[in-house]
Amino acid sequence: MAAVRFMLDTNTASYILRGLSPRGRKRMANLREGEDVCISAITEAEIRYGLAKRAVKAEFRVEVERFLDAIDVLPWSSDAARVYASLRADLEKAGRTLSNLDMLIASHAVASRCTLVTNDRAFQNAAHVLKIVSWADDLPLRT
Repeated sequence: MAAVRFMLDTNTASYILRGLSPRGRKRMANLREGEDVCISAITEAEIRYGLAKRAVKAEFRVEVERFLDAIDVLPWSSDAARVYASLRADLEKAGRTLSNLDMLIASHAVASRCTLVTNDRAFQNAAHVLKIVSWADDLPLRT
């Protein structure tokens, strides 16, 4: 079996950390042989920003730090920048968009040959180049 690398988008990582998606947590805890999980450095930045702007319990802050220590955080690369330029131009020509940070995460997933784990309908705009799955199918799709 070929190895499959899953990249969690920020919302999915948040759902798992906050316990909002029991199915997402279970799926992450029960990876199959040949599967692994990572996040983009962009997602790490968004998670850390969320902690910085909110008053959160110390226990949750410790849980987030453990999560970030345990998961593979992929650095932004020149390959991701090349994919970003091409993907953004293609989407603009087609009249489709992603938010700025979602565009960076989508590009990073493509460049890293990852399947993006998301529950955000907006990523469908890049489905022609992006492999997408949802582990949080116990939650409504984000729009």
